Order: sequence, then C-alpha cells, then structure tokens
Amino acid sequence: MDFLTSINISSSGLSVQRLRMEALASNLANVETTRTPEGGPYRRKDVVVSALPLTDDFASLLKTELGENLQRALATGIIEDSGDPRKVFNPTHPDADGEGNVAMPNIDLVEEMVNLVTATRSYEANVTAINAAKSMALRAIELGR
Repeated sequence: MDFLTSINISSSGLSVQRLRMEALASNLANVETTRTPEGGPYRRKDVVVSALPLTDDFASLLKTELGENLQRALATGIIEDSGDPRKVFNPTHPDADGEGNVAMPNIDLVEEMVNLVTATRSYEANVTAINAAKSMALRAIELGR
C-alpha cells in the first residue's frame, strides 16, 4: 500500500462522515417540525454506507480477490425513518388532531448527539490519517535527497 492509497481511503471516509454530519444536523434542526411539504412530521434521515473496492480496474480487483482487501467507504443513499411518529398531547397546537395529539418526529436527541460526536471523531481520525500519510511521504522525500 502506498501513500496515495491510504489518502484515497481516508478521503472516502471524510466524504461519508461529512454527509453523516449533515444528515444528523438536519435531524437535530427539525426535532420539533410537525409539518413538511410532503405532509406530516419530519422524518429522521440516516446515511447508508457501503464498502467498495478502492478502484475499479481489473488489476486492483484481482489483488482484492487475492487477499489485499483494500476498500473505500461510499455513501450509497439517504433513507428516511419509516417508524411511526411519536404522539404528544397538545390540544392548543395548530397541527393537533381531534383528540389533541400532535404527530412529532421520532427523533431521540441523545442518540442524535452521540451519533454526531461519533461522526465528528471519525472525521477527525481520517484527517489525522491523511496528515500522517503526507508527513511520511515528505519524510521519505527528505531521506531520498
């Protein structure tokens, strides 16, 4: 594995974690949103992440099959939570039903904050890995002089 390979792997992780943080920020911003253009309360969003071979050329795929399992992360989609919204009794709310219940987003604030911290730490770890690879490449160049 060379320096560029490790940078490519880490940069794919950066992209995934940035997208996760955007989805989590959207969830946190809409924790009280009861009305959306699609109708009903806001639906929690989550990022689907897949591991794919680092490159698509035949030689790399052959190496992967022979045991060098270098893979990159790729966000393959964003899904919405299909669970039922939570019901909150608030008869004065404009979106209350006939029984006085309001359909609220099914978002757990603590879970979203934990996920946001995890995504942030993963992002930072990928930045650290890229900086370490750059530093090693520069040191190798200096040694070659």
